[in-house]
Amino acid sequence: MNKWTPSSWRDKPIEQKPEYPDPSKLSRSESRLTKFPPLVFSNEVQELKKQLAKVNGREAFLLQGGDCAESFDDFNATNIQDTCKVILQMAVVLTYAGSCQIVKVGRLAGQFAKPRSSKTEIIDGVELPSYFGDAVNDITFTKDARTPDPNRLIQTYNQSATTLNLLRAFTKGGLADLHQVHQWNLEFVKESPLGERYQNLADRIGEALAFMEACGVDMPSIRETTLYTSHEALLLNYEEALTRQDALTGDWYDYSAHMLWVGDRTRQSDKAHIEFIRGIKNPIGIKAGPSMDPDELIRLIDLVNPQNEAGRLTIIARIGDLITKKLPPLIKRVKKEGRNVVWCTDPMHSNTVKTHKGIKTRSFDHILEEVKNFFEIHYAEGTYAGGIHCEMTGQNVTECIGGAEEITENKLTEKYFTRCDPRLNANQALELAFLISEFLKKARVKNNYNKR
Repeated sequence: MNKWTPSSWRDKPIEQKPEYPDPSKLSRSESRLTKFPPLVFSNEVQELKKQLAKVNGREAFLLQGGDCAESFDDFNATNIQDTCKVILQMAVVLTYAGSCQIVKVGRLAGQFAKPRSSKTEIIDGVELPSYFGDAVNDITFTKDARTPDPNRLIQTYNQSATTLNLLRAFTKGGLADLHQVHQWNLEFVKESPLGERYQNLADRIGEALAFMEACGVDMPSIRETTLYTSHEALLLNYEEALTRQDALTGDWYDYSAHMLWVGDRTRQSDKAHIEFIRGIKNPIGIKAGPSMDPDELIRLIDLVNPQNEAGRLTIIARIGDLITKKLPPLIKRVKKEGRNVVWCTDPMHSNTVKTHKGIKTRSFDHILEEVKNFFEIHYAEGTYAGGIHCEMTGQNVTECIGGAEEITENKLTEKYFTRCDPRLNANQALELAFLISEFLKKARVKNNYNKR
């Protein structure tokens, strides 16, 4: 294998690459980024890898969620805080039910680029570049707005830095204190049946905390938490610019996020995206869609994790209604070969459909069905269903049909704000967490029985 460098991906074929009209302008933006401070630090990245190794060892569960694509216009403290609250709500439900640690990873502070099925889009006979996320161009359908602009890479960095500062303040400055679980309920969740169920859970947690305090127990983990960040490593010039060598170990880290993943469209073993991520020491995710076969998966695992290191690699299955046919052979092969991976489900991306009015949506029932199948397949194979990866928001949106709110196709347009893919709102995300909690209870009972 050729020697890896942060720029060796440039010698490989690449998918999903934006076409910038001015290469010199792009080069200037890349050069500026190389001089900017890191957004995360190597000790944080190493700690996440340790936590994911616990997931690999069936001692923890991965909760990864956030926006499908962050936007410059929607950037404000309230939106970031509300998404953080929903992740905390989901985590406390899963922790209480599963009696295990929840590793919290947000699709935040960097998820500004999205792969597209076509490089161009045609509206009313006009063909323009597709919207690839705010890191590349603007969603407005004009020639100027859709032309890729390298200055947006600088704004991506700046907004990511601010978001990270807010997340650290929220999770270390009191918002994540378990004594505040009652206050995590967003206003529109309070009015739903799930809100009442969550409040009952919060009451039980409050009683447990009061008992612990009466016994003189006061642990830092009760008052603060860590929310790691992740995004798709799509724009490799941005990722390369934020990749630096650790002075003590000589290892290379991509300091744009704690965890990076490669999507189902860019996971080819002989192309640029896999070439880049195989050389960085961050925890890595690889999306596995319906076309993934066992030989290809093993090849990718060995490229990205040649040392078979626990916590290094997460396989994120996004298979849809073919999951009962396609996932078991992948699990069987990985198990047979003795490879260490975290198995995670993404029940969103293969369940996207269009209504008769042409609106992209996802059925909450289909999402739940894929999650259910994911857990039951792992039970049958004797492996561990280690995580969930979902697109969700703290905003009161109507983008996915179904759920406790019974959102119908006719209600989609009421609060349909996404710039790309439909997201779960807080009610639906919390409902999903309660469902998963039942599976975690079952897994806990099974693991305890096997240890006897």
